[in-house]
Amino acid sequence: MFGIIRPCRHALSERLQTSWMAHLCGLCLALRDDHGQLARTATNYDGLIISVLVEAQAAREDSSWRRTAGPCPLRGMRTASVAKGEGARLAAAVSLALASVKIRDHVEDRDGVFARRPVAAGARVVTRRWDRRSAGSASAVGFDTAVLLDAASRQGELERSLRPGGSVLLVTEPTETATSAAFAHTAVIAGRPGNAAPLAEAGRLFGRLAHLLDAAEDQDADAASGAWNPLTATGTDRAEAERLCRDAVHGIRLALREVELTDRALVHVLLAHETETAVDRVFGRAGHAASCRRGPAGAGGSAGAGGSGAGAAHGGAGATHGGATHAVGEHPQDAPPRQVPPGGAPDQAPVPPWVPQGPGFIPPPGGKPPHPRNLLAGCAVWALMACSCQLLCCEHDDPFNRQRRKAFCERHDCCSACDCCDPSCCDCAKCGCDCCNGCDGCDGCDCGCDC
Repeated sequence: MFGIIRPCRHALSERLQTSWMAHLCGLCLALRDDHGQLARTATNYDGLIISVLVEAQAAREDSSWRRTAGPCPLRGMRTASVAKGEGARLAAAVSLALASVKIRDHVEDRDGVFARRPVAAGARVVTRRWDRRSAGSASAVGFDTAVLLDAASRQGELERSLRPGGSVLLVTEPTETATSAAFAHTAVIAGRPGNAAPLAEAGRLFGRLAHLLDAAEDQDADAASGAWNPLTATGTDRAEAERLCRDAVHGIRLALREVELTDRALVHVLLAHETETAVDRVFGRAGHAASCRRGPAGAGGSAGAGGSGAGAAHGGAGATHGGATHAVGEHPQDAPPRQVPPGGAPDQAPVPPWVPQGPGFIPPPGGKPPHPRNLLAGCAVWALMACSCQLLCCEHDDPFNRQRRKAFCERHDCCSACDCCDPSCCDCAKCGCDCCNGCDGCDGCDCGCDC
């Protein structure tokens, strides 16, 4: 359940990337603290927007929204400042409730392994427990998850009653209602009741966008498997679906103008820019030259925060674990000289200083390729490299065959080149306002312009 918001490391400045990761880790830890280790599999990118909205509306000098978390293998065994408090708890409760709904849908549709009776029975037990726990933690922050569960129950009824030629917006209404309620409650938590109405509108359109993009992405697979798809069922072509999605993005931007935020930078990037990128990813980029294209963002994945809680999510979000990251407008050639392994040639691949060196990690230049490891040794090396985030963040030897491989984040990067670092590709460069300076203007731009 990665969601539609998948910012790559080139799309965020260093400050915003740190903040993004703080909310991602905060959501993961809130799920663990409130609901147990298994609940961490409900971590998802879209859910942490709830936490981002709460903190963005709060007083900036209030430090109660962050805490220092202990070392984590997914952060290269480093401590980090992570989001906490009511915003993270609300995000966790909403994510858990929506994960429960999604699993229940898979059980009802008998998808994949859920077609097996033992798996389906176990999944039903998990969903009932998650429903109770999400309702309890949400009520602690004044939110009623019944609106989410009611919307989910109405979804099935609408799909069964829908006739060919009906409006696809009838199908998206339950999702719109659920996200609208969650967005609006962030204003209550942050003490900004005046923001509730515009945030409800932004949430409604975000829910519509998420539902339509999910339907468009899955349309071919649903057709092959015979599964129900709202676009196919209503006869909505992709051009009309794209128009509805782009209208929703524009509506979200207009709604955000009415929201009073203490720090709007990350909210602006996620809800104004990354939503448009999500539409471009599904339907193709419209109205831009090929040199300014954006490729598919982030690393793909499935339920469970990218396969293992926040693990793949950390990698897909841009890998701030220790590898070099480039903010928008900052090019690799501007970076300081990189180290060379002992005895290596200057033109060899750069090696970060924190990467273990020696047999199995950095091969001697000009030497014969080492023999593949056996299964036991390979698994041991894989575990070591995974815990230190080498698999995610830097070029490395394959733990088993010792062949040189690029990092997971590099193999699944959103850009085949640094095209998105070109300021001419950024909407901020087009608005002409004084507060914006190329793409970096998105970090702190509070001018209310269309960028």
